[in-house]
Amino acid sequence: QVQLVESGGGLVQAGGSLRLSCAASARTLSTYDMGWFRQAPGKDRESVVAISWNGGTTYYADFAKGRFTISRDDAKNTVYLQMISLKPEDTAVYYCAARHAFRRTALGAMTTYDYWGQGTQVTVSS
Repeated sequence: QVQLVESGGGLVQAGGSLRLSCAASARTLSTYDMGWFRQAPGKDRESVVAISWNGGTTYYADFAKGRFTISRDDAKNTVYLQMISLKPEDTAVYYCAARHAFRRTALGAMTTYDYWGQGTQVTVSS
């Protein structure tokens, strides 16, 4: 069982930046793929970014390319989502999730993730 706790959300003006953190309770994150997902009001949850267990493969949704960066620090059992040039349409609850590694499915496949955090709110004002 892995418990995930997100932090770093908040209110930011359009064009601003935020860094989200996801701290995991697992003994080690090194055997898990990690992802960030988001859900805006009235919309379905969607994939944002993901990173494989060894950091060798990443997934970025089209809207995230060039603005969002996922990274992981397994020594700290933490995954980060750096977001720049934020837009009002980025407003959502952002969720961190983990799945056991070596899945034969795309990193961005949300339904394959086994463990989820409670989410952190990101609000971008215009």
